[in-house]
Amino acid sequence: MNIQIRPETTADIAAIEAATVAAFLEAPHTDHTEQFIVAALRRSGQLTVSLVAEQSGAIVGHVAVSPVTIAGEDVGWYGLGPVSVVPDLQGKGIGSQLIEAALDQLRVLAAGGCVVLGDPGYYARFGFKATDALTLPGVPAEYFQALSFDTRMPQGTVAYHASFSAQE
Repeated sequence: MNIQIRPETTADIAAIEAATVAAFLEAPHTDHTEQFIVAALRRSGQLTVSLVAEQSGAIVGHVAVSPVTIAGEDVGWYGLGPVSVVPDLQGKGIGSQLIEAALDQLRVLAAGGCVVLGDPGYYARFGFKATDALTLPGVPAEYFQALSFDTRMPQGTVAYHASFSAQE
């Protein structure tokens, strides 16, 4: 399978939306607003990293990364997600490629670290782990995980950008 990971372009926006809708259509634990979140992050200038997976000229996956605050402060940390792969290609490593590329981009940007809300069994392979230092209200602690790129782990409540409340 020949997959190219690259930054999004303006021409990709509709295909990113379609891939995101398809990826989450049958997914558990979703309110099906992921495509709205990505669009709102883009509109607000908060889409720090936006990478697509392309196969034979078609967008088959996407990853978004945006800044988060910790204890109300910008401390150079980011949130990973949504991560989308079209259903017929899920489980083939495309999501992993997107995540690795996004984390590499954050390291280039000298980010302090990254958080993710998701399956601990999946995200542990990238070095994410739950920590008492960081909390996200309203979610089970084991599903909210962090990856520090340096030796310090900030402490406090994490907040995603208001775009994560987008409903359309």
